[in-house]
Amino acid sequence: MTGPLKRPMMEKSPQILNRRRQKRSWVTIFGSVAGVAILGLTGFRGLPTPAQHWVSHSGCKSQDSPYGSFPQENDPFHFLPCTDASRPPPLDDPTPQQTWAALFDPNPSHWSWGSNSRGIYLCGYLDLPLDYHNASDTRIVRIAVTKFQVAGLPLKNDSDITPTSYKSKRTLIIEPGGPGGSGTSYLWDTAEEMTKRFSDGQLDALGWDPRGVNVSLPSAACYPQDAHRDRWSLLALRYREEAPRAQLEMMDAMNNATFFACQQRLGDFGRFVSTAVVARDLDEIRKALGEEEVTGYFVSYGTGIGQTYVNMFPDRAGRLILDGTEYVRDHRLLGGFGWTSLDNATDAWHDGFLGECINAGPEACALAQPISGQDGPVTLEQLEKRMTQLLSSLQTRPQSAYTESGGPSLITYSALVENILYPAMYRPANWPSIAQLLYDLEAGNATLAANQLDLSWSSHSSHPTYPHTPSSSELELLVICSDSYDAPIPDGLTWWDELWANMTAQSWMAGNSRFFAVFPCRHYNTYWDAPSEVYRGDLNNTLKTPVLLIASPYDPATPLRNGRRLLGEMGSNARLIVHHGYGHSSRRDPSDCTDRVVKAYIKDGVLPHEQETDCYANRRPYVDSAGDESV
Repeated sequence: MTGPLKRPMMEKSPQILNRRRQKRSWVTIFGSVAGVAILGLTGFRGLPTPAQHWVSHSGCKSQDSPYGSFPQENDPFHFLPCTDASRPPPLDDPTPQQTWAALFDPNPSHWSWGSNSRGIYLCGYLDLPLDYHNASDTRIVRIAVTKFQVAGLPLKNDSDITPTSYKSKRTLIIEPGGPGGSGTSYLWDTAEEMTKRFSDGQLDALGWDPRGVNVSLPSAACYPQDAHRDRWSLLALRYREEAPRAQLEMMDAMNNATFFACQQRLGDFGRFVSTAVVARDLDEIRKALGEEEVTGYFVSYGTGIGQTYVNMFPDRAGRLILDGTEYVRDHRLLGGFGWTSLDNATDAWHDGFLGECINAGPEACALAQPISGQDGPVTLEQLEKRMTQLLSSLQTRPQSAYTESGGPSLITYSALVENILYPAMYRPANWPSIAQLLYDLEAGNATLAANQLDLSWSSHSSHPTYPHTPSSSELELLVICSDSYDAPIPDGLTWWDELWANMTAQSWMAGNSRFFAVFPCRHYNTYWDAPSEVYRGDLNNTLKTPVLLIASPYDPATPLRNGRRLLGEMGSNARLIVHHGYGHSSRRDPSDCTDRVVKAYIKDGVLPHEQETDCYANRRPYVDSAGDESV
């Protein structure tokens, strides 16, 4: 059996990182390793651009640059200016620091610079103990870290300036949630937006891939290729509304096979991924930054990491925003991750997606157009009935479809809800296009739906240096199950069948998907002993700095009641912004009011006087839509 340190796996291919980088960067990626062209922009402090510097210093040694060599001495993160080759060395590499240092590309025109020609992206890693509670276990995890340094880099001939003087006084650590969300990918997508939003561009931003996630090693991938996971999902993850009773047996058998595969591929790694262990990793990141407190913006499951962290280390709680708040006490219960966030998703569909469509009218929302035989303006009741009929028809018989990229396909009820409708509740900017898709589907035209489903399949891109490796999707299950490992597990499937029925009755939108996330926990204790650590303490420890919570009534994953329950327990150690908008977290439906409060908190340490502050989104869905949002 191979242990966890022998299987280095990475999720995001360089092409994916390139596409993310192109969105907000002034480098143009050409596809070859580190192949970029720099636009003619002026650098920081009026200096020539990095490309111009490199041309004028073309005679310098292979490991020399106008900014010196990397990694810098005594840098715990081993930071290099990011290029497409910046991947942490494998865990079985006997000389990882030398391997990593050899990846340094001295040509600044190959580096990933910010859109203002000033900030720079730095890639690094941090080696941490696999088991914090067993000093005799010398195994490690290698945590991938990416930082956006807003001040750029000093030139090596600036003798009066040290590299550390370019580091901001505090670092904004960002965490996108999941479990299993990649903080490095999130940083590529949002770093410049975040530092501007929270600090007027004064703070550096740092994202990390939690242990088991994405580029961190080992990666919790239990399928050799993503195509295998895709294939079995078609069979094992059918929704209750269209599947017979035997489907539960099918799903249970696949869950057992998946956890067996995880144990075979990762050994005892499943014992070392709990939220409490990730909180300890976060504290090691804080230490490596040389900062006394954690300053950060944590989203969704990330708020669970934040709640756990500040109560395990209350004297290290800095200015921390928890946006889209979970309530981690729920995660200690069997199925608790799933059944505490259900009706809010259905409300987002009824009041948000459908209701705002009617308010916007047919010019802004295709579904507000009358269908054949219907007179007068469409009412909400009529539209809801139409959508119920459409969904019911798919439960009985899928619609046939064809696309150039995928050939023949089917629009099933399970696929439509799981891959299109439920995710759309997270992103109101996408509602106009989803409304058009449903309008076409209602009329018998499945092309838009089929194309959208094609996009939901895993990417199988290749790269000459870094071949495609499978995604770390099973990490989510391992975290959820380890956090609730000591909850009594009933014998047989009867209890689980009743839970599934109850969850889908509460929400046709979210019930199945949420059930799929907790049902595998029936098998966790079969393959792993107790997690090395879980946090079972209260959430009301006195903090050095109170945290700022953000919650929305229509958040499809983390409802407002979670924020209020957490606020009720934390008391004076927290304040809550009630963000009246749609989507998951305040980023999805922005509010100037929310942004004023969070900036005053992160930048100046100012908290609202009241326990709750109401803020309202700037735009109305459909009417003021900003277009598709991919982040």
